[in-house]
Amino acid sequence: MQKELMEKFVEVYGEGGEIREYFAPGRVNLIGEHTDYNGGHVFPCALTLGTYGLARKRDDRKLRFYSVNFSRLGVIESSLDDLIPSDQAGWTNYPKGVMWAFEKRDIKLEHGVDFLIYGNIPNGSGLSSSASLEVLTGLMLKDMFGVEKLSMQDLALIGQYSENNFNGMNCGIMDQFASAMGKKDCAIFLDTSTLEFEYAPVQLKDARIVITNSKVKHSLVGSAYNDRRNECETALEELQKELDIRTLGDLSEEEFEAHKSAITSNICRKRAKHAVYENQRTIKAVNALKADNVEEFGKLMNASHVSLRDDYEVSCEEIDILVDLAWQIPGVIGSRITGGGFGGCTVSIVKNDAVDHFIDTIGKQYKEKVGHEAEFYVVDIGDGAHVIA
Repeated sequence: MQKELMEKFVEVYGEGGEIREYFAPGRVNLIGEHTDYNGGHVFPCALTLGTYGLARKRDDRKLRFYSVNFSRLGVIESSLDDLIPSDQAGWTNYPKGVMWAFEKRDIKLEHGVDFLIYGNIPNGSGLSSSASLEVLTGLMLKDMFGVEKLSMQDLALIGQYSENNFNGMNCGIMDQFASAMGKKDCAIFLDTSTLEFEYAPVQLKDARIVITNSKVKHSLVGSAYNDRRNECETALEELQKELDIRTLGDLSEEEFEAHKSAITSNICRKRAKHAVYENQRTIKAVNALKADNVEEFGKLMNASHVSLRDDYEVSCEEIDILVDLAWQIPGVIGSRITGGGFGGCTVSIVKNDAVDHFIDTIGKQYKEKVGHEAEFYVVDIGDGAHVIA
């Protein structure tokens, strides 16, 4: 892989100079969905799938971008003096957004770069290819320009800031945090209201994590995601008239039930219910995993999907089919939608001796029901973003 990418870099940009290599992973969230912008807990892990980047500093302020995945687009040129989002910039809006965010922190970038990337995260799968690219860019800039004062956690925050304010996607911190801070064989139990976290070993004994890609991504994801966030903020404002809370994540289920009538809109009440109950589910799930009770963890995953389907309404027909099929297969401990929603992937915990049957059965039945194939990835939990020596 590294040899081929280095050869491609030289082919595209020519020889000479110091070419440095980087990697930032995608992530899958085991439980705790749409809680990260509601002050709740999340439980993601970094994958061994991700985005590779090669970069070389230039003598001028020119930026040149090339994606092996979108090779038909060729080299896309820009400049450090043109850090403005545009439809024409396409995927390069993500690295440009991070460069813009660096400058917003008064970190002046005096030299342009030649930048080549290759990602093996399936596009549109909901496994956070955009966050991976943002963290990759942040790491590249930190390393190439010797910005010692930035920690990996800072790079996650910069990635989130750039996606919120440059690319207009009002995401929480989870995706960038998992990509920057991941640890092999561990998930991250993160309190998004404080950024306090701990690494929890994911020891599934005789089971594996299987991601199923529905191969659909409905176009309303951006606007609907922002709608859900606004609905939760409305619910929070109404609850704050009765309660001294900062976020929905501050509430227990009992407190929510006692005060939910303060939320005047039925839709906003449903959204808030999910945020509160999902946060508590995540805390219970991590405790179950620590107690070696994988079966209880699976039940909470299933309940998470029901809530995301019915209260938060971010699932879709194809995803519900995948989850329903999974729930019917012996050896499936738990299965749910993962990611922003409206398509993308499910995450399932499947006993080792059932994995082949899981893939074969769901693969056939899903194609019969929706007319196209799903993709399956039996994944390993990897480390966070790093410089490749």
